[in-house]
Amino acid sequence: MKQPLEKIKVLDFTRVLAGPYCTMLLADMGAEVIKIEKPGTGDDTRGFGPFLNNESGYFTFLNRGKKSIELDLKNPEAIAIIKELVKEADVVIENFRPGVMKKLGLDYESLQLINERIVYASISGFGQYGPYSQRPAYDLVAQAMGGLASITGHAEHPPTRAGSSLGDMSAALYAAYGVMVALFHREQTGEGQYIDIAMVDSIFSLLESNVMRYTVDKIVPERIGSRHPISSPFDIYKANDGYIVIAVANDSLFNKLCRIMGDPGLKEDVRFSTDRARTEHENELKAIIENWLQAYTVEEAVEKINEGGVPSSPILTIDEICEDEHTRVREMLIEMEHPVAGKMKILGNPVKLSKTPVVIKNPSPLLGEHTREIIEKYKNRTKINI
Repeated sequence: MKQPLEKIKVLDFTRVLAGPYCTMLLADMGAEVIKIEKPGTGDDTRGFGPFLNNESGYFTFLNRGKKSIELDLKNPEAIAIIKELVKEADVVIENFRPGVMKKLGLDYESLQLINERIVYASISGFGQYGPYSQRPAYDLVAQAMGGLASITGHAEHPPTRAGSSLGDMSAALYAAYGVMVALFHREQTGEGQYIDIAMVDSIFSLLESNVMRYTVDKIVPERIGSRHPISSPFDIYKANDGYIVIAVANDSLFNKLCRIMGDPGLKEDVRFSTDRARTEHENELKAIIENWLQAYTVEEAVEKINEGGVPSSPILTIDEICEDEHTRVREMLIEMEHPVAGKMKILGNPVKLSKTPVVIKNPSPLLGEHTREIIEKYKNRTKINI
């Protein structure tokens, strides 16, 4: 079965997380991704744990299905090889600090003179222009500058980083989305284009109603823990042996919850008769719900609430979600055979396509594994000795 991006060739100048996750998504869909790595050490994440037989699990997950070539970007002959590769490439993706690729002569303006159909994506902390564009950034900086840290955590504690690298991951997703849009545009017009993705922009775009609460009502959202800013009950609640989530976002669901709790009159209480009123009296409502929950274990409460048609769940730990039957059925953990590490379980792809399902054919490459295979083709054309 053919994959949707089977004829697409990607030159991958990325490292660490945002860029490699983007190009991994393209490789999952069948693109030929050629990862250009620093000789001797390669991508920084080759040195990140956890390790299996001295191979990085971090790198293995992010770089599955790619080819690796070692090229020193300070070597003019390496640049010449890259420019030959560009002639046949469809996509270039990089995540250096703005200006680095221009100094190397590998920026969009230079490469589109070689191949006017090239789609070129740059991922950086603050974008390619703007007063902060030259600032260095990692995910924590993006979460802080993008506004997410200010609304994450509890009011009585300092701002908190979200538990996953959302700055990197959201930028990767937007970059992959941008590449798809640009390739579709190219199919219609024949022309490539440039894509500028900033981690801070990506985080900011995820703030949804928090931004609108400020722009419309001039309310500055604050840290409120796990509860929802405009709906209640929508929080984490204590049962008799642990914590559960209950998510009620409208009056109909609240009426159902009242019936489940055996207290249909609760919805007539003026404090809880509307979503806005419930949010204003959230602490009182939470006390009533948690008092009711003391008669149930987490498992019993979740089953009872779900059966009544109200969204509820336990709070799974990483080991629990990894071992969960739903995770297995959805193929969100897959086992790969790495030539050095051996069998390793890595995250699957969440995009489930009916006609062209994701097929992850190859593990992550060894450093420089495909250097000779790829470069030999171009040495004959250019008489380059590298």
